[in-house]
Amino acid sequence: MLRDPVSRYLSEWKHVQRGATWKTSLHMCDGRSPTQDELPTCYNGDDWAGVTLREFMDCPSNLANNRQVRMLADLSLVGCYNLSSMNESERGHILLTSAKSNLRNMAFFGLTEFQRKTQYLFERTFSLRFISAFTQINSTRASGVDISEDVRRRIEELNFLDVQLYDYAKELFLQRFQFTRQRERREERLKRREERRWLREQRAFLSKRKQEEGGDAEEEAEEATAGAGAATTEDYASQVVRW
Repeated sequence: MLRDPVSRYLSEWKHVQRGATWKTSLHMCDGRSPTQDELPTCYNGDDWAGVTLREFMDCPSNLANNRQVRMLADLSLVGCYNLSSMNESERGHILLTSAKSNLRNMAFFGLTEFQRKTQYLFERTFSLRFISAFTQINSTRASGVDISEDVRRRIEELNFLDVQLYDYAKELFLQRFQFTRQRERREERLKRREERRWLREQRAFLSKRKQEEGGDAEEEAEEATAGAGAATTEDYASQVVRW
């Protein structure tokens, strides 16, 4: 599941502000965890509870930045968390390309902002049905944060890779949705056409059978009449002899 980068970033900030941490995450890459120099912490103490949005944005090693790209990409391609292995521009390009490729090769992915379409694609992809319909909840903690345009632009700058990934994901998602809908409608049309053909054949068969049964009844009636006439003649002949 992917989410609008600004909303996702604000949601993670509120989550961390309430005391959430990822201290137990090893961030394993190429068989090892990053060193303290490669991935310095953004806070001292047990957690970052009460952090302001400004403080959250000002930490250069904050893993909230471009989280969706980083978690979808192959970090081995850029030396894991070693930022000195290449320049930032080259690193970003490689990560974004890798994330797009991995996303494209997934049988399914969804978007938080398109709950019903996400449900539809999941159900058609895996031939499963959810018990209840997905609900689009737009009133979230992130939506309740009132930010200025300057802050929004700053968040987009910090998440410039995620912004590009989300634009790509949205276009790909809607393409998959349209393709699946068109294929389903085409299959439904073929199914209805097959049903109509079957009904026509059934009606033709029953009509032919009725006609054949009607012909058999006429033959039986003729045979019965002929038989009755022969019986009358025999009786009359016997009476003549008797007389």
